[in-house]
Amino acid sequence: MAQLSVDTPLASRILPKEFYEPFMSRSSKRRIEDPIRILLPLEDRPGVISLLAGKPNSETFPITSMQFNLRDPVTGIEKPISLTQQELAQGLQYSASAGIPGLLEWLVGLQEYSHGRKRGEGWGLCFGTGSSDLIYKVVNALLDPGDVALIEAPVYAGVVPIFHSTECEMIEVGGDAQGTDTRGLRELLENWPEGKPKPKLLYTVPYGCNPSGVTSTLERRLEILELSRQHNFLILEDDPYYYLYFGDAPRPPSYFTLERDQPEVGRVIRFDSLSKVLSSGMRIGFLSAPHVINDAVVLHTMTSNLQPPTLTQVLALRLLKEWGYDGLRAHVDRVAQFYHAKRDVFEGLMKKYLDGLAEWNTPEAGMFFWFKLKLNGEDAEGEGDSEAVIRTKALENGVLALPGTVFHPGGRKTAYVRASFSLLPADQVEEALRRLRQVILDARTEAKGAKAA
Repeated sequence: MAQLSVDTPLASRILPKEFYEPFMSRSSKRRIEDPIRILLPLEDRPGVISLLAGKPNSETFPITSMQFNLRDPVTGIEKPISLTQQELAQGLQYSASAGIPGLLEWLVGLQEYSHGRKRGEGWGLCFGTGSSDLIYKVVNALLDPGDVALIEAPVYAGVVPIFHSTECEMIEVGGDAQGTDTRGLRELLENWPEGKPKPKLLYTVPYGCNPSGVTSTLERRLEILELSRQHNFLILEDDPYYYLYFGDAPRPPSYFTLERDQPEVGRVIRFDSLSKVLSSGMRIGFLSAPHVINDAVVLHTMTSNLQPPTLTQVLALRLLKEWGYDGLRAHVDRVAQFYHAKRDVFEGLMKKYLDGLAEWNTPEAGMFFWFKLKLNGEDAEGEGDSEAVIRTKALENGVLALPGTVFHPGGRKTAYVRASFSLLPADQVEEALRRLRQVILDARTEAKGAKAA
């Protein structure tokens, strides 16, 4: 491919369709279109009388109306909303595998509003049953057994089984309070074993990473983009906490935003979710990706679950249209401040009960604290292990949290623990941390006794 620069017109910097051929998995290449679903859009063509699909007649559906109250994002005043008969009929019926057109159109506009990305820049968008659904389908579209995936670690434990199911090789990429360890990643890639295929992708959560709570700096993001070009890998930007950023510094641009001004455009595959700010039960996720990958995901949907639920999409679209983009921004800003306050309460009580017994960095987004227990029980690698303390001792004392080992693909020992601050009121947080303090003190006493013996 010819050497390009940021001064080259955008259309010339968009990676061509054939670029992605080596990245696509064998299973993705073998999938064929559903011959019925691929024709469904033609039903909307003016003048067409469709005898195509076996859709149930809506006159047989028992739900005849639907109303709900919607809270205004600025005033907090509730407004009654009723779905029109047309909206209800659409919501109760089959729909396109990529998502209903009106919602897709609104979300494309949201990506321009939030990330400055416009249609015609080499990417497409589809809706999913939460972003986890879309991550699963993208990972399976890209990875074959034996392929290598770089996984930012610690990583959300729920994605490890997704990568594991492909039989790929997962290689952890560490980080610090600034984000992904780009120096270590560069060394890894520059000293890659000769003859071994290089990684196809890097999976990263750049805002409020679950579990670490870290938000990657602009400098680290730009370094990752540079490394992706130098070593030819794709970036899976999983961003469920983008709208839950409450750091003091300005929000860094997303990878999706930044790549528009790079010499090559089309290495970023972005996963968005509104589950954390609208409803986790509605499963609102959407994918922004190069057309080839977006199309592969839609094809996977056709052959697995046909489509994401239509009623969820109709409800989401009605809500979003009522608010508009500025209204959504006002809402998510209020939600972010809500979690900012919850974080401050939790951290204040951590300082009260765990000062000297644990160490942590203050999260700037998300819902979690990631803290290292000072157990005084060192293993061969020089770091304590939180597994037994959290899974047994803490649980026996009425505290449920997650030991850090589940957030490492290799399951290695670690002294870290993940605790969520999203739900509990202050009095329950205080009691939980008081109990955890006693557990740590007991563990330290046991460790000293074992060492003396």
